[in-house]
Amino acid sequence: MSKVIDVHTHMYTAGWLDLLKRKGGPDLTVEVGRDSPETVCYKGASFCVLEPPHFDFELRVKNMEKAGVDMAVVSMPPPGVIWGKGDVCLEAAQMTNNEFAQAQKDHPEHIRWMAVLPWETPELAVEEIKRACDLGAVAAIVHGSINGRHLTDPDFAPVWKELDDRALPVLVHPTYPIGTELMELDRYALIASTGFMIDTTLAISKMIFDGFFDRYPNLKIIASHAGATLPYLAGRFDRVYDTTERAKVKISKPPSEYLKHIYYDSVTYAQDALELCVKVGTPDHVMYGSDYPFNLGDMEGCLGRVNNLPEDQKHKVRGDNAERIFNL
Repeated sequence: MSKVIDVHTHMYTAGWLDLLKRKGGPDLTVEVGRDSPETVCYKGASFCVLEPPHFDFELRVKNMEKAGVDMAVVSMPPPGVIWGKGDVCLEAAQMTNNEFAQAQKDHPEHIRWMAVLPWETPELAVEEIKRACDLGAVAAIVHGSINGRHLTDPDFAPVWKELDDRALPVLVHPTYPIGTELMELDRYALIASTGFMIDTTLAISKMIFDGFFDRYPNLKIIASHAGATLPYLAGRFDRVYDTTERAKVKISKPPSEYLKHIYYDSVTYAQDALELCVKVGTPDHVMYGSDYPFNLGDMEGCLGRVNNLPEDQKHKVRGDNAERIFNL
């Protein structure tokens, strides 16, 4: 049986949390309720409840072994280091990447990691890519938007060029989508169920139609949560491309062809959704992910759905694709 490699799984670090408490305001705060864990809040609304598994690599490895997961490529989820001034973001990124590098040294058989970057200051982000790769980073993570700015913003071009030159995998992970307050996504846990899917879908849709993948052909973009709604929209994208001139301004082939160029994790909770992702993205471009340790995370369930794929697909998704894409 092939090795199981988790490419969508998260950790925070103690140093990052301390810095966030001291310098995260005014939008980001860490609150402690009565008889409850610490919670990261965005503009007063709960964003993430911090639990011991978010920080404990020893516990992580035990839970991986219990679930049958051999290796994790860990990343820092939102709010990441996109807060505070440039020097604060850089300090948070360097601190996190250093701690992730140490975790790999402590658990060389189980842990690899993605660099977190101070995207709001592109020149600092470029330098941190170089430093993080020297420390052992095998990929990077980026939010679906950077404080209200789209990933196709020209200011980010130097960062993308550096990532493209290195052919480094980049996980596009959702955050609070642009327009959250207007859409009232803070109600009914709509951020987790719907808002995150909007953020990833919009981010990568803009990349496709903006000609991003023609400008950066070596990039290995990974669309979170089994591509969010991208696989479901493939046919609609192509219909718009065929019937609307504005959709053709920057691309010369149907959008569905670009959906075969990017990569996907398997973080979805229905077998048919995973199978659609594999069909649209191709079996060579989908990798196992769990979203551990968040409350929606499901190491065993996500792996079970992967194992239910046809024999010629499941080994690729379990770990063979990740070994190739991350050069593990």
